[in-house]
Amino acid sequence: MKSETIQLEGVGRILFERSGRAKNINISVRPFYGVRVAVPFGVSFKKAREFACSKRDWIQKHLTKMRQVEQSHQILSQNFKNINRTDARKILVQRLDELANKHGLKYNRVFVRNQKTRWGSCSSKNNISLNAKLVKLPEKLMDYIILHELVHTRVKNHGKKFYAELGRFVADQKSLDSELKEYGAGLL
Repeated sequence: MKSETIQLEGVGRILFERSGRAKNINISVRPFYGVRVAVPFGVSFKKAREFACSKRDWIQKHLTKMRQVEQSHQILSQNFKNINRTDARKILVQRLDELANKHGLKYNRVFVRNQKTRWGSCSSKNNISLNAKLVKLPEKLMDYIILHELVHTRVKNHGKKFYAELGRFVADQKSLDSELKEYGAGLL
């Protein structure tokens, strides 16, 4: 048997799937997918069900967080609907130019797209791609993402040197990252 679904009291539907990659029984709780238990070869589904039952409290805790993420996504996706890319491009390119000039950073070209998984990126040729949805974020988060991509024109990875360079322009990176995670659900 490759998979089975059971109803666990107090939790709901759980998908048990045979996995060739799993070395141990692994439980994951993901927004819009629910609870999944990866069952390695050599472990019975019965044993996996017993394991899931023993982790009921952990699953319930993570289901609560998952539901909050799903609710945030619904609210944010409504907020991110109907963005005019032409208007967003004007706003984002103007702000990109302002921040680049202010901090002495240079980029090659800029693209504004409706992306589902990224706020922005910087290519090896220093072309910057920005998500049109940035215009719906608070200004400090929009600036943070733009500066993040501008710093990539100098440092191409996310190592210590990159974060040190970004720290020269942004004082509270960790709090901005935390705040930004709340908006990430709206990208999907």
